[in-house]
Amino acid sequence: MPQVTAKKRMTFAQLLRKGFFLTLGAFIAGFAIECFLVPNKIIDGGVVGISMMINYLTGLNLGLLLVAINLPFIFLAFTKMGKYFVLQTFFAVAMLSVATNIFHHINLVATNDLLLSTVFGGIILGAGVGTVLKNEGSLDGTEIMALFLSKKFGFSVGEIVMGFNIFIYTVAGIVLTWESAMYSILTYFIAYRVIDVVLEGLNSSKSVRVISDKAQEIGDTLISDLDISVTYISGIGGYSKQDKTIIYCVVSRLEMSKMKEVIKQIDPYAFLSVVDVHEVYGRRMGKKIEKI
Repeated sequence: MPQVTAKKRMTFAQLLRKGFFLTLGAFIAGFAIECFLVPNKIIDGGVVGISMMINYLTGLNLGLLLVAINLPFIFLAFTKMGKYFVLQTFFAVAMLSVATNIFHHINLVATNDLLLSTVFGGIILGAGVGTVLKNEGSLDGTEIMALFLSKKFGFSVGEIVMGFNIFIYTVAGIVLTWESAMYSILTYFIAYRVIDVVLEGLNSSKSVRVISDKAQEIGDTLISDLDISVTYISGIGGYSKQDKTIIYCVVSRLEMSKMKEVIKQIDPYAFLSVVDVHEVYGRRMGKKIEKI
């Protein structure tokens, strides 16, 4: 019985945490939209961009437009993406609607400089959208629509989203100005890159695979001299058909240069494969880590 209670507590805490970050992300995005983009007639892509365009043309409430236009896509996702995703997305979109209305009534214009609005609006918008995506929600139904259309027509999700946004920015150029459309594209690009940073982090770790006939010696040296934890993987050479020992480890950017020096000294002919790592979970079994 106590175990069930503890599990319920943990689940409730997780829901609170997720709700907090979905709300935070939505309010960050709402701040970017109302304080940087809307006052300078810069639009975002996707459903948010359509909502902003209709708002410019008709004066209808942007928050209500965001909910109304997103609703069909949210219901579309219900059967395929699960009720939790749908509920979290609906909650995030509702919070975005609330946020845009709050910031609209505050009437806070951060800057009238188009370039500053583009850059900082894109950064802040990307941070907000990324926060929502990282907590398994969404603020835009475009990708949901693209997911369904890709299965029906054979195009990739990326191609459909790109085509949709090209259409939006072309209309923006005609309805607003081509200068506004170009700034909008730049905003979208900046936001897209920031979303990647939020989702993947600024982790500068590298995963390294080393193939060498002196694998054991290299591994022992990395452990003893550099305090780098390694894992040995068994393999077979494609040409030689001989057993090979592959060293696998994850190191920081600072450790990388020293590691290459050590390997070169032991075996100048060792083969190294280095890949960027965006996220690392768990603890490596090294002396420094164990002391923490």
